[in-house]
Amino acid sequence: MNADFDLAIIGAGAAGLAAAQYGARAALRVVVIEEMAPGGQALVIDKLENYPGILEPVTGFDFADLMRAQAERFGAEFRTTSASAIRKENGVFTVETSDGPVTALAVVLATGAKHRHLGAPGEEELQGRGVSYCATCDGPFFKGKPMLVVGGGDAACDEAKFLAKLSPKIIMVHRKDRFRAQKSLAERVLADPNIEVRFETVVERIEGTKQVEAVVLKDLKTGETRREEVAAVFVFVGSIPQTALAPESVAKDEAGSIVTDERMETNLSGFFAAGDVRVTPFRQVITSASDGAVAAHCAAQYIDALKGQAYA
Repeated sequence: MNADFDLAIIGAGAAGLAAAQYGARAALRVVVIEEMAPGGQALVIDKLENYPGILEPVTGFDFADLMRAQAERFGAEFRTTSASAIRKENGVFTVETSDGPVTALAVVLATGAKHRHLGAPGEEELQGRGVSYCATCDGPFFKGKPMLVVGGGDAACDEAKFLAKLSPKIIMVHRKDRFRAQKSLAERVLADPNIEVRFETVVERIEGTKQVEAVVLKDLKTGETRREEVAAVFVFVGSIPQTALAPESVAKDEAGSIVTDERMETNLSGFFAAGDVRVTPFRQVITSASDGAVAAHCAAQYIDALKGQAYA
């Protein structure tokens, strides 16, 4: 089978960069297609301090730049271009890009997921300066200070419990009259003395100049508003997996995330998914990197089998 590359990786976040390194180290001809700077969501991390082996915090940009350089050193090729479609014909994948088609024997989709935003005034302006979508990433920076958690699902409850270990004052708001999280998890949140839960409450606006300073909350039952001084706002109202490029035949769950097996392979042979775009219980830089490594390793095995070089 003739193709431009052995492995095409779409997306250059932690998952895509790890896949590029492991694919290139396996002597595959690897191309990484990314329309923006490599790094993905890591680029907005001010201080990455919870990645194993990194003792002194680094910026997400510097971390991603090292991953890119490492992948290039092993031979991966990077192309700054937009992918618009992926199809498989006669055992070969074609990735349509703004610079023309690219063919490959296997594909790793690592396009990630976008955090669903509140749309409240101040949210975008203060993102990365107190507004966060990852408590385990940013919570320790606000240790001992009052914080707000927005959401009512498993993720919101999990993260509220984590933050409650860091601060004696966590305010949690949810627009409904009860949590949608698992009952046992919801009960633990309601029983935590460090968490004050306010149902049927929404964020009207987030205030601050250089950092988050306060929020204005609205009680949906009474219509009354109340200003609360907080140092950070953690938003957990869902995420939107970026699966538009996946062929229609690729299986997804109810939330739209791509379903894979433990090899990161989808139901479409030779099509792999890694990182936040797939169904996963934990979304962190380290888990995305792990997914990428597994996907590249298993893609190499798939390609060896295609070439009749599988290890017997």
